[in-house]
Amino acid sequence: MQLQIGVKRWRIAGLLVACAIGSIGAGGSYAATAAANRSSAGRAEAAGGDTILLGQSAALSGPTAMLGKELGAGARLYFDYVNQQGGIYGRRIELKSLDDYNEPDTAAKNTRELIEQDRVLALFGYVDTEPSQAALPLATEAKVPFFAPFTGSQSLREPFNRYAFHVRAGYNEETAAIVRQIETTGLKRVAVVYNDDAYGKAGLAGLERALKTASGSGVQIVAREGVVRNTAEIGDAMQGSMKAKPDAVVMISAYRTAGAFVKEALRRGYNGQFYNVSFVGTQALAQQVGAQGSGVIISQVMPHPGNATLPVVREYLRLLKAAGKSNDYDYASIEGFIAAKAMVEGLRRAGREPSREKLVSALETMRNVDLGGYIINFTQDNHVGSKFVEMTIINSRGQVIR
Repeated sequence: MQLQIGVKRWRIAGLLVACAIGSIGAGGSYAATAAANRSSAGRAEAAGGDTILLGQSAALSGPTAMLGKELGAGARLYFDYVNQQGGIYGRRIELKSLDDYNEPDTAAKNTRELIEQDRVLALFGYVDTEPSQAALPLATEAKVPFFAPFTGSQSLREPFNRYAFHVRAGYNEETAAIVRQIETTGLKRVAVVYNDDAYGKAGLAGLERALKTASGSGVQIVAREGVVRNTAEIGDAMQGSMKAKPDAVVMISAYRTAGAFVKEALRRGYNGQFYNVSFVGTQALAQQVGAQGSGVIISQVMPHPGNATLPVVREYLRLLKAAGKSNDYDYASIEGFIAAKAMVEGLRRAGREPSREKLVSALETMRNVDLGGYIINFTQDNHVGSKFVEMTIINSRGQVIR
């Protein structure tokens, strides 16, 4: 995989340096049903007739609904375009989305329904770590491809799973980029505010791992404050973090929690640096903090959705305009769009009579596939398709820029 390192200069209490790496370019009695599903493996699952059916479980309501909705909207934007061009060997792609409210038990229930009742060809675009962790064992037992979950948790990448495919870099890569950014600024004392769940703990572990690698830099974690996910009640975390007098605060949470923390910290007079990983929901956070968020830095695993210098972004913006949604570009949306492009390439390679096993084998042939400036690299022993990470910042107008 090609490795690119970009260096940018921003004005954040002086000039900072931003580094980018990568290539852009659950339980229940499931075994009996899974065995029955496997006995019919000779048929093309969910690809009979005129439709290729994909299944998604994601938060479509509740505090993180914007992430699920935008990811699905971006995917459908591309699937609809492909369908207008005749589909995949004459078959239309349909994405069935079920609301899991960002709850793992509901995600598991939805997954059983999608696999057992709907007979989906693949699961696509699950959102967040805990729902994905609840779904992946079910997909694995039924031998259903689990494609492009919207999470960077290492627990979904290791150990290697033949049925799990990732189009984004992991939290280890994002937190390593954040640590390199902090090192370039000379900041030393870091507070971490993280969801007290699988996502938050994965991000915290990534940050600790990156700091061990960067031993000798003097950067250290001086406070670790867990918060209930999706909460805006951040009083205890605020108290513990500010008491440690950090130079920077790294937040591993979604936009509601991160936005509340930034605004309250600023109200208290904090003048240090804020960092977030991509799962925060970039546009949602920017809308929440507005101009107050000037200087907040967010690591990204997708190209900027307004960066029309890249062919894939130009295509994305063109299709948004054709749909009458020119101003609806968003990081979660373009992630869904790019994931859909990767899935379509896999479906084409799977042939006219796709099955779940054929799709897995086809995806594993996608070595250094250029989706329009974003490179996907899958092999038989590597299903993490990208290592791309870059840093963005919210400016004084509440806009997200590279």
